Amino acid sequence: MSRPLVLAIETSCDETAVALLRSPREILVSEIASQIDLHRQYGGVVPEVASRNHLPKIRPLIEVALQRSGCSLHELHCVAATRGPGLLTSLLVGYSAGKALAIGLGRPFIGVNHLEGHLLSPFLQETAQPSPSVGLIVSGGHTMLVHLVGVGSYRLLGRTLDDAAGEAFDKVGKLLQLPYPGGPEIDRLAKQGDGQRFDLPRGMLKSGDYNFSFSGLKTAVRYLLPKLDGNFQVDLCASFQEAVVDVLVQKTIRAANQVGLSLVTVSGGVSANSRLRSRMTEATTAAGLDLKMATPALSTDNAAMIAYAALQRYLIGYRSDLREDADPNLKLV
Repeated sequence: MSRPLVLAIETSCDETAVALLRSPREILVSEIASQIDLHRQYGGVVPEVASRNHLPKIRPLIEVALQRSGCSLHELHCVAATRGPGLLTSLLVGYSAGKALAIGLGRPFIGVNHLEGHLLSPFLQETAQPSPSVGLIVSGGHTMLVHLVGVGSYRLLGRTLDDAAGEAFDKVGKLLQLPYPGGPEIDRLAKQGDGQRFDLPRGMLKSGDYNFSFSGLKTAVRYLLPKLDGNFQVDLCASFQEAVVDVLVQKTIRAANQVGLSLVTVSGGVSANSRLRSRMTEATTAAGLDLKMATPALSTDNAAMIAYAALQRYLIGYRSDLREDADPNLKLV
């Protein structure tokens, strides 16, 4: 069998993305049309604006991806698109386009869980196939620990009970009047600050389970702000970031030890955070664990991770039912 060629579309939120993957290690092209500048004026993603701006970008992005890869549509072995979770109106744009393309070409279609794309992304461009591990998925919409048994076989260990870590970063960024999205801005400013200056809560750090809670931390920052004056911004960014990272790192290490696995993976948009990457590297090394993290370019929403998850399922014979609809609340487990 020749190396399968997969075209994938990702439109779960505000990024329009298309990728072509020839093999697990060969990303031919990964194109992303960002809407950050468009949503910045609102301080966050506006669902209707996001979906309306996916529509005119899908076809040109597919054409650009094919042109840059040197491939034609008729070379494709399958077409994939994100089925969920995400914003329904955004999901429908990419999911419908993917199904239509597959039907028109007479190729198999694979609807991919966005969270599975993130979970498997640390293995993308690796020689090894996805292997048993404890995966931390940490993004704007999700924070969860998952036991990866094998492709398509996952066990939930814990998840956020309120705000996701990335959501907390963006909300605190807004409180500090930082440009949207707040996460990268907090990371940038925190490098200049003292992470020990403000004693902020570590939600559920000692809860005895692997669930998370970041709403209390966000509220603590909100109540602290009116009491502060002078130069405090960089120290508050560093202290807030340290509180989030403490919980993420400690719970991930505990989960890996409890499950008895030696491999930890970290993925999702917040995995691009420089402090999380350095602290997780230090902690796994100290615990004698192996670590794989998605590269920063593959941490945020992208179609390459969707293509990779689709390829893994294609190789084991999985095909989606074309009667299935996009699902904004699609569960990983």
